[in-house]
Amino acid sequence: MNEYHQPVLLNESIEWLNVIEKGIYVDATFGGGGHSRAILSTLKDGYLYAFDCDKDVIKNIPDDSRFRLIRANFKYLKNSLSEHGVTQIDGLLADLGVSSHQFDTENRGFSIRFDAELDMRMDQSGKLTAAKIIQTYSAAELKSILSRYGEIQNSGRIAHAIETERKKKAIRTTSDLIQLLKRFVKPESENKFFARVFQALRIEVNDELGALKNLLEQAAEIIVPGGRLVIISYHSLEDRMVKNFMRYGDTWGEPHKDIKGNLIRPFNPILKKPLTAGIKEISCNPRSKSAKMRVAEKINLSELP
Repeated sequence: MNEYHQPVLLNESIEWLNVIEKGIYVDATFGGGGHSRAILSTLKDGYLYAFDCDKDVIKNIPDDSRFRLIRANFKYLKNSLSEHGVTQIDGLLADLGVSSHQFDTENRGFSIRFDAELDMRMDQSGKLTAAKIIQTYSAAELKSILSRYGEIQNSGRIAHAIETERKKKAIRTTSDLIQLLKRFVKPESENKFFARVFQALRIEVNDELGALKNLLEQAAEIIVPGGRLVIISYHSLEDRMVKNFMRYGDTWGEPHKDIKGNLIRPFNPILKKPLTAGIKEISCNPRSKSAKMRVAEKINLSELP
């Protein structure tokens, strides 16, 4: 399990999920199964549903009658659970982003460390790849992706360079793209720069922000009053959406109020600031350094003033 993916903020996430022994829970990002196993260890007569669209996770399924893996993206949360007769749950945990396994598997194309096809699909049955984006999106579309999802300053120049180069030859591998874009960054800043480029492409390939929006909105519909929502994110775009939704019930951060001026939101944030990994965890798992965990509790709307 640890070789596949080392779970981040494991003890903290399970503590704040506040698991009820007979409750029904969802691990929206199964991966290596670390968080799922920890949830199962606290359940007695309860049940855990886990989501993951990556076929590689099958090897990590625990032999436990209280567990079911749903092979789907978590954006299909409500409908997928409904197919199993579940309309309400007591809590949901999501550890967003790419698993260590996906980063470390050379042919998946997620990492700048390997020369591989520009793939980046979390769901390997999907049709859109990073290579297809690079080869077919217009310069304006590429600029928008790099700017919005990678927060890259000179996205217009980079998009133009890609459009010009692909007319000469196909840009299909990670090294093709890296070599093309090296002139846009100083050597000492290459790792951070290319991490942002790859992040932007990966988000577009997997519609990660759209899926997260769907997850948050559907979680609000099916988590029971008093139930917990625990989300671990790894970059500012995700964290901002989670923070806004927990505070305002809107991923854009737009407050909605009733006629009495009361804020209308499905959750009440439990933590004023996100939890982050400690020095010990970061030393053992460097990828935990950027993790931020936010927690909220479902409001009982009937008790509002």
